[in-house]
Amino acid sequence: MNLHGIFAIYRFEMARFGRTIWTSLLTPVITTTLYFIVFGSAIGRQMGSVEGVPYGAFIVPGLMLLTIFSESIFNSSLGIYMPKFTGTIYELLSAPLSPLETVLGYVGAAATKSVVIGLVIFATAHLFVDLPIAHPLLMPLYLVLVAVAFSLFGFALGIWANGFEQLQVIPLLVVTPLTFLGGAFYSVTVLPEPWRTVTLFNPVVYLINGFRWTFFGVSDVDVGLAMGVTFGFLLLCLAAIVAIFRTGWRLKS
Repeated sequence: MNLHGIFAIYRFEMARFGRTIWTSLLTPVITTTLYFIVFGSAIGRQMGSVEGVPYGAFIVPGLMLLTIFSESIFNSSLGIYMPKFTGTIYELLSAPLSPLETVLGYVGAAATKSVVIGLVIFATAHLFVDLPIAHPLLMPLYLVLVAVAFSLFGFALGIWANGFEQLQVIPLLVVTPLTFLGGAFYSVTVLPEPWRTVTLFNPVVYLINGFRWTFFGVSDVDVGLAMGVTFGFLLLCLAAIVAIFRTGWRLKS
């Protein structure tokens, strides 16, 4: 294992994050505050509690994952796309690094950034609501798992994209709508049929509910199934990246 090479990629990607650290950290603080003003205060007064959890606290896991999804995809996809765009991808491919080591460097950095931002949102939310954590060991592990899964997804997206516009297509037109429709700010049990059943085909429902369960011990879906879907998504993204490196698809052309 070329630890020096992995750390070189990781350090390079984290240096990019360091150059914009204040903007990167201030943005989720402002966004979280606005969500609590609009959803937590205005709507929360009308809803009271959801499944025994105060509405202001209920939305925190969904709010964290909404940001982590987008940050993981953006940072990982941009990290691998820029070498393609500048033509330095060939130097990366000819370096004494295996595909696994390359992925570890880029995905590790992107997941680290996402986890840091997620923790900033968590700390900001504490200023507005009390956040009991029913499973304090599983919560950070699940957070890391989701960040890694979507960083892998972003890495594959960065290889697939042929332009900056394509980097934004999937996050804006697919991931964000699925997140808002996946119970990030409401319980899917309040939906009438057939929409409740239709919603269960949205994989994001399981990711959000699994994460919410680590906070409050409540979930709209079976927790085991939620964990299985999360691991399955991670393995699917990993398999796609393995296939890409084996064939050289959009890496060598």
